[in-house]
Amino acid sequence: MDKILWKVEGMTCSNCALSIQKFLEKEGMKEVFVNPIGGEVLFINDLDIELNKIKKGIESLGYSIVNETSPTKSKKKLFSTNKQRFWTTLPFTLVLYMHMLHQWIPIHWILNPWIQLIICTPVFLLGMWFFGKSALMSLKNGVPNMNVLVALGSLLSFVYSLIGMFYFNNSNYLFFETTASIITLVFLGNYLEETTIQSTQKALQKITKSQKVIANMIAFDDKYKEQIFPIENIFLKTGDLILIKTGEQVPIDCKILWGDCSVNESIITGESLPLYKSKKDFLIGGSMVETGIIKAQVTAATKDTVLSGILKMVQNAQSEKPPIQKLADKISAVFVPVVIAISVLAFVLNYFILSTPFDYSLMRSIAVLVISCPCAMGLATPAAISVGLGRAAKKGILFRNASSLENFKHIKQVVFDKTGTLTTGHFDIENFSSTIDENTFKSIVYSIEKYSTHPIAKSIVKKWGTAECIVWKKIEELKGLGMSAEDKEGNLFLLGSTQILKADTNNKSHSIYLLKNNEPIGWIDIKDEIRTEAKSVINWFHSHQISTIMLTGDTLEKATIVAKELGINNIIAAQSPASKLKTIEELNSTTPTAMIGDGINDAPALAKATIGISLSDASQLAIQHADVVLMNQGLKNLPEALSLGRHTFLTIKQNLFWAFSYNIIAIPIAAAGLLTPTFSALAMGFSDIVLAFISLRLFVKKVI
Repeated sequence: MDKILWKVEGMTCSNCALSIQKFLEKEGMKEVFVNPIGGEVLFINDLDIELNKIKKGIESLGYSIVNETSPTKSKKKLFSTNKQRFWTTLPFTLVLYMHMLHQWIPIHWILNPWIQLIICTPVFLLGMWFFGKSALMSLKNGVPNMNVLVALGSLLSFVYSLIGMFYFNNSNYLFFETTASIITLVFLGNYLEETTIQSTQKALQKITKSQKVIANMIAFDDKYKEQIFPIENIFLKTGDLILIKTGEQVPIDCKILWGDCSVNESIITGESLPLYKSKKDFLIGGSMVETGIIKAQVTAATKDTVLSGILKMVQNAQSEKPPIQKLADKISAVFVPVVIAISVLAFVLNYFILSTPFDYSLMRSIAVLVISCPCAMGLATPAAISVGLGRAAKKGILFRNASSLENFKHIKQVVFDKTGTLTTGHFDIENFSSTIDENTFKSIVYSIEKYSTHPIAKSIVKKWGTAECIVWKKIEELKGLGMSAEDKEGNLFLLGSTQILKADTNNKSHSIYLLKNNEPIGWIDIKDEIRTEAKSVINWFHSHQISTIMLTGDTLEKATIVAKELGINNIIAAQSPASKLKTIEELNSTTPTAMIGDGINDAPALAKATIGISLSDASQLAIQHADVVLMNQGLKNLPEALSLGRHTFLTIKQNLFWAFSYNIIAIPIAAAGLLTPTFSALAMGFSDIVLAFISLRLFVKKVI
C-alpha cells in the first residue's frame, strides 16, 4: 500500500481540487487530500494501479505534475503557464479593439470580418485548448469547474460572430473582440491570482528552501587523512560527518562531536535570540550558525528531519478541510450548473419576454456566464487557512490540523499542566532526608531515575550523577505515579509522588518519596523554576475573559505555591493520567477547553481536549496527541496561537461573505445588461484578487 504525495500545478480553486479528488476516487485511490493553495495531492494507492495512468488522467484535466525529486528542474512546455498564455493572447486582443479608433486613425482594415476572424482565431484556439479541455474533463468527472463557464461564454460569442459573418454579413453581429477579451482577461485573472496566492506560501517556501542546501562533508582517504568536500544535504545519511562554519546554515539534523557555537533557530522556533550549543548538543537542520566552527554527526536523513516534519505537518493541515469549508464545497459543486441555468433564463427573459434584440440578449447571457466566480467561494477557506498556517509556522506555532484553527474561536477556558509547562522543567534539589546512609540513598534514587524521562528525574540524575549505579533485576515506569524497581535480593523500591504513600500516612508535604517494600525510607524536596513568560500569558487570558485552570499530578501544596504566584485560582491537584482525562471530559462537556501539557501522563487528556497544545521540548507522546505544537520552548506564543486561530476564522467568514455577496450582486447586474462580457471577465478576475488581498492582510494584521 503506497502513500503518494505529488505537487500539482494549475489548480486555481476548490472546484479544481474537487475535480482531481473525484478523478482519483473514481480510479480507486483512498484517503485523497487535495490542497488547491499549495498544490499538494496526497492519496493511497492500495490497488497498485500504474501511476503513469493516474498522472496522464490528472494531466488530461488540464493540470501538470511537478517532479520535485529531480535535481534539475524540467523545462516547462510552451503556453503551460497563465503568464505565458496572457502575454500571448494580449497583443491579438488589443489589435481587435483598435476598431474603436478607426474614426481618428486610418485603420479601416480592422473592420474587415475576415481580418477579425484571423486575429481572433489564435486566441480562441488557445483558450479552447486550455479552458475547453479542462471543462470537458471536469464534466466527464461530474464536477463542473469554472472553466466550463469561461469556455461556454467564449464559444457562444465566437460561434455567434461566425453566424453574423457568414449568414447576416453584418458587422453588428461580430463579437470577436468579446471572445478574445474573455479569454485574455481570465488568463490575466488566473495569473494575478496565482501570484498573490503564492505569497501566502512564504513561510512554507522559506522552510522548503532551507531543506535543500550544500553541506561540507568530512571523509577520510586511505591514509586516514581528513578530506572535506561539498555535497547536497539530500544525499547525506545518518552517521555521516559534516563541518559547519560561522555564517553557514546547519544542513541537516545533527549532533555536535567537536567545538561549540552560537545558533539562531528562528526559522524553526520563531525565537530570534541565539542559543549556545556545545559537544553532545543537537542542532536542527535549517538553523544558522552565527559564531563558531563545529564538527557534527548526521542524526537523521533529510526526509526524517525536524524541518521536514514541520513542513509535512503544515502541509497536512492545509490539505485538511475544516467544518466551515464543507458548506462552500457543496455550493461550489452545484454552482456551475446553477449559473448555466441562470444564463439560459436571462436569455429567455430578455429575448422572449422583454423583447430585447437577439444579440443583446445573447451578450447578457454570456456576461452572466463570465462574471460568475465559483473560484472565490472555493478559495475563501483554503486561502485564509494557508495564510494563517504560514504566519503561525513563521512564529513557531505548528497546527497539526486545520480544524484547530477554527476550534480556537470557541475556547473559553485553558487548562495548564504545571511541571514543564508553567515551569521550565529545570529543577534543583532543595532538601532531602533519609533513614539510611546518605550515599546509599543517593545511589538508589539515581539508579532508578536514570531510567525515567520525567524532567524532575533528569534534574536529579544531573545532580547526583556521580553516585554509584545499582543494576536492577526489574525496573518500570508507573504512569502518573513514579518508578518501580526490584533488586537482586527481591526488595521492591518505589520512587514517586505522594500517591505511592499509604492513605493513612500523615506527612505528605514533600515532592518525592522513596519506599522500600512499601515502607518510606526517604524524601526529596524539589525547587521548581516558573517560566518567565507564564505570568504575562495568564494575565492575557484573564484580560480576555478566558478562565485558567491548573491540572497537575503534583501535590496541592506544591501546586498552590505556583498558582498563587501566577494568579491561577482554580487548582486540580494530585491527578493521575486517568483522572486528568476524566477531568478534561467533564470540563469539555460544559465549556470548550484547550489544554497545554508536556508529559507522557498528559497525552490522553491532550487528545480529549477541544484543542490539545504541547511544547516542542515535550515528550514525543504528548506532541503526537497535540493539535498544536509551540516550537519556541515556552508559552509566550500561546496567546498568539489562540488569537491567530480566531482571526483566521474571521478572515474565512469575511472571504465567504465577499464571495457570496459578489455573486449575488454581480449575476443580476450582468443579466440586466449593465455589464458587457468584457467587463464581466475583468470583474471575475478582480473578485479573486480582492479575496486574496483579504487573506493576505492576515500576514500583517495585529492579532494580539
